[in-house]
Amino acid sequence: MLRNLLTIILACVFARPALADIHIRPPADIGVIGQVQYIKAHADETLLDIARDYDIGQNEILVANPDVDRWLPGDGTVITLPKRHVLPDAKRDGLILNLPEMRLYYFPAETPVVITHPVSIGRMDWETPLGLTKVVAKKIDPTWTPPQSIKNEALAAGEPLPDVIPAGPDNPLGRYAMRLGVPGYLIHSTNKPWGVGMRVTHGCVRMYPEDIEALFDDIPVGAPVQIVNQPIKLGWLADSLYLEIHPIMEDAGDNPVIDMQTVLDRIAEFVGERPVQLNGRAIRLTVETRHGMPVLISR
Repeated sequence: MLRNLLTIILACVFARPALADIHIRPPADIGVIGQVQYIKAHADETLLDIARDYDIGQNEILVANPDVDRWLPGDGTVITLPKRHVLPDAKRDGLILNLPEMRLYYFPAETPVVITHPVSIGRMDWETPLGLTKVVAKKIDPTWTPPQSIKNEALAAGEPLPDVIPAGPDNPLGRYAMRLGVPGYLIHSTNKPWGVGMRVTHGCVRMYPEDIEALFDDIPVGAPVQIVNQPIKLGWLADSLYLEIHPIMEDAGDNPVIDMQTVLDRIAEFVGERPVQLNGRAIRLTVETRHGMPVLISR
């Protein structure tokens, strides 16, 4: 099963950046993990290169750096790495996928850590389904049998697909696939890693190849999977309250209206009777920008 905690922490320190989003699991009353980081771009890097090196999704890195050219950041340009996250409001067990932030959280049963990685999800005409499911099967080097709907779409685009695509570099599933209890849906690797962190799939969940490879052996068949739609997230870090807002998925039927009153109502419900002094300006800016990074909203 999962490597022991010491090995994981050493991996965070010595391994390449893509393996570094592993955190000691916080107690139940703490809902914030990680830290925003800053680096300087090299002359030969794009924002997309930096995103993959630091295990960040494509939309995440662009929204966090709105004034930086994605193709030519410029040597020495300071890049914001959105590596702090408010945990979704869900049972901390197994896999949690929050669709608006296009991010997966894994709470292994036998080790007190939380692991998080960016993912791709279904585009507007091929939604990733919400709800509770589980991992029902795992496969290394899977073949892919495209469903007729996808074959029809490919044919209309002038790119007909065969009945079966064998394992190998041309297989869209990559080397690793975990089948979910929802028929037809997988969490899988990809042969197009630059699309991770975007709405580009036919409903499946894509991960960077190195991310799913690191997790594949450790996620057991039967692991629960919660797929949620939470564009507004709140979490405590000691006595500090953080607010994180992502753009809504306009095609989802249960989206909240993200305006000041809705967010204030959500804060009041979350805080309850706990005394807290709020920073109205910080809340308003977060509502307006929806940049997906936790913002301190208490004084």
